[in-house]
Amino acid sequence: MKIRLYQVDAFASRAFSGNPAAVCPLDAWPDDGLLQAIADENNLSETAFFVPDGDGFALRWFTPTTEIDLCGHATLASAHVLFNILGYAGERIRFRTRSGELVVERAGAALAMDFPALPPRPCPAPPALLAGLGATPTAILAADDYIAVFDDEASVRALAPDFACFRRLDRRGVVVTAPGSDVDFVSRFFAPKVGIAEDPVTGSAHCELTPYWAARLGKNELSARQVSRRGGELGCRLQGERVIVSGRAVTFLQGEIELTR
Repeated sequence: MKIRLYQVDAFASRAFSGNPAAVCPLDAWPDDGLLQAIADENNLSETAFFVPDGDGFALRWFTPTTEIDLCGHATLASAHVLFNILGYAGERIRFRTRSGELVVERAGAALAMDFPALPPRPCPAPPALLAGLGATPTAILAADDYIAVFDDEASVRALAPDFACFRRLDRRGVVVTAPGSDVDFVSRFFAPKVGIAEDPVTGSAHCELTPYWAARLGKNELSARQVSRRGGELGCRLQGERVIVSGRAVTFLQGEIELTR
């Protein structure tokens, strides 16, 4: 049994930057245990699997330890594979996912993803969050993740979190964010609870960040940078109850998984 495998650097215009995702096109769904085992073997923050489904594709995402509800960079990587390698001829792709239908369309040299907006709300600071940050943010909010807001980009870059503390939290992960020096806002994302210490670039986190920064800055078109070691650039637009997250992607690897029965 052979499964095609592509590794794509998402939110990147060159290799070795952005967030690497594995993408496996399938004809039909195998056992979930096999999907999880492949993701574990790939040892990337996400492996995406898709199968044809009507006029689009059913899409699922797995970290090395679990299936998740929403992943931006692996969706971008999947669309990149369909558009640029597998010859998908349309201008937009419809993905059916745990988070509903997600549409990705060409936007010049980039791809634009239509995601649900997840506005965060102020909340009390869990002790484990503050202990894990090792620094005091100016605000704490929550949506799918806890969001810690800092005054400046330097504070976000300087953080050295205690991941053991973050594993005790009741949300998927922790986003830290601040105004950017040459973009509207910057962020980092930590999710050791689902097997990701620090994610290089996290599209889904910008479903939470975009509504917050749009309200704070008074504009709906935003530029963003995730300031991980690899780094990545994102365009964000708040559009009612949706967030349009845009970015580029590059193919790094093409191959096959060989499985013996």
